[in-house]
Amino acid sequence: MKTIKTTSELAEFCARAGETDYITVDTEFLRERTYYSKLCLIQLAYRGDGETDAVLVDPLEGELSLEPLLDLFRDPGTVKVFHAARQDLEIFYIDHGVIPQPLFDTQVAAMVAGFGEQAGYETLVRKIAKQPLDKSSRFTDWSRRPLSDSQKAYALADVTHLRQIYEFLRKKLADTSRDKWVAEEIATLLAPETYVTHPEDAWKRVKTRSNSPRFLAIVRELARFRESYAQERNIPRNRVFKDDALVELASTKPKDMSDLGKSRLLLREARKGDIAKGILEAVQRAQDLPKDDLPEIDNGKQSVQVNPALADLLRVLLKAKTDASGVASKLVATASDLDALASGDRNIAALRGWRREVFGADALRLCEGRVGLAAKGKQVQIVDL
Repeated sequence: MKTIKTTSELAEFCARAGETDYITVDTEFLRERTYYSKLCLIQLAYRGDGETDAVLVDPLEGELSLEPLLDLFRDPGTVKVFHAARQDLEIFYIDHGVIPQPLFDTQVAAMVAGFGEQAGYETLVRKIAKQPLDKSSRFTDWSRRPLSDSQKAYALADVTHLRQIYEFLRKKLADTSRDKWVAEEIATLLAPETYVTHPEDAWKRVKTRSNSPRFLAIVRELARFRESYAQERNIPRNRVFKDDALVELASTKPKDMSDLGKSRLLLREARKGDIAKGILEAVQRAQDLPKDDLPEIDNGKQSVQVNPALADLLRVLLKAKTDASGVASKLVATASDLDALASGDRNIAALRGWRREVFGADALRLCEGRVGLAAKGKQVQIVDL
């Protein structure tokens, strides 16, 4: 197992890999104590089964620039193959401003190709490569050195078996004309905005029970402060304060340090210093906003009621259509998508692109009362009305 620790070694490997039609890529990283992921190891392989066809790249030891690899990521002639690529791609985009293209994600492809909802790498290795996978090093601290031979073998297996998985899925998708379906999904992974969290939008992830515009304004300002603070100091946002504390603060509207001291949920470290000051300023900023600048509530959308019977029928239809097509149902539509559809919302992903072909068109016909569902043995059939 070769471990690359110098730029010249990496350039040599990438030159060979660039002569092939694809490379497989994986990373090991840590994120428990930071806002951004810390890259600890990169695994690379290209077509073949020789000792030089797969390597580990160690960015923590030696004098190493990743520029040869970034150049390969930019090369349009070599497909970059990942499994569950999002977190890996976030690292390369945040650290280097590069998103590997062209891109193939075997997890997405497997869900389209009939491998079910949980298309994990271990499952694909077992079903396609017909190999066992040693997961004993799954919880390794990848920042510690030296790495043991077992750790290196574990890491390298994440790209060596991926070659066979990619070749199998690529052929299957081409044979079933579903390669364009996967391309639609991968478009989201290629969009830079996928990997950027804007502090002003952070409040939208916070679950609240109140829709009061003033309350939501305080939530927005607190979430904005927390996100900016965490990003600037590269610490997890929950180390600043957690969501439940944020909602509590939006309800109690603290005016001074004494009020902060009465919080039941705020961490001790957040009751003093820069965090406490930021909290009080955020609350005051939201309190001072004119009504026109408060978050807007879509009252029209709130007033729409879900038809529970129709939502249940849509769930039955979704299962029938995805069972027949072999596509993972959660990739086609989520439970909230079905509820939205049953409430009259027509601006959902299930009604566009390949999803419309698999499910959306018939779902609309069901909503409009033009078709019904009938049971025939173990199957559900669509009946024209």
